[in-house]
Amino acid sequence: MLVTGTYNRERAQEYARRWAFDRNPLFVDFSGLGGNCTSFVSQCVYAGSCRMNFTPVFGWYYIDSEDRTASFTGVPYFYNFMVGNEGVGPYATETTADRMEIGDVVQLGNRERGYYHTLLVVGRDGEGGLLVAAHSEDAYDRPLADYTFEMARYLHVEGVRYSVSGLGDCYVPLLTGEALLIEGTGRGEAPTE
Repeated sequence: MLVTGTYNRERAQEYARRWAFDRNPLFVDFSGLGGNCTSFVSQCVYAGSCRMNFTPVFGWYYIDSEDRTASFTGVPYFYNFMVGNEGVGPYATETTADRMEIGDVVQLGNRERGYYHTLLVVGRDGEGGLLVAAHSEDAYDRPLADYTFEMARYLHVEGVRYSVSGLGDCYVPLLTGEALLIEGTGRGEAPTE
């Protein structure tokens, strides 16, 4: 049975702060392989949700570089998963910049390439502009207005769905880079709550 829980925005933000200028050893750094931006944002969203979706092909998960979905690391696939997810894991709706909160996601693009960059919202500046964290060009508290883009889409993370018999809290071992506690894989041990 699936239940809906709250997305922990502060955990997503704290994860972004911790890893914006470094790389969590639990994840492959895709910087030289097309970019690490969506993987980094997926890690942040995972820190705030502690749930992955292991649906083959169309889910959202990362176990290692060879066992992951395109949605965990690819800009358009991340978008498709987040706005279309009706199963386990985080889900989002496309919205406007004024509705964005800490832990929400921005994707940037242009007419020639389409959407090509994923960023995590970590705050607002004094004038209400969005501040973001990102990889590929590492940043934390960078004004979104500093980026050059023709198009932007704003994803508001609405919540997270999980199975009642789900895994415990993944956050501390994830933040410290010690372990990925992944439900249904037999990997890692779930902490007791």
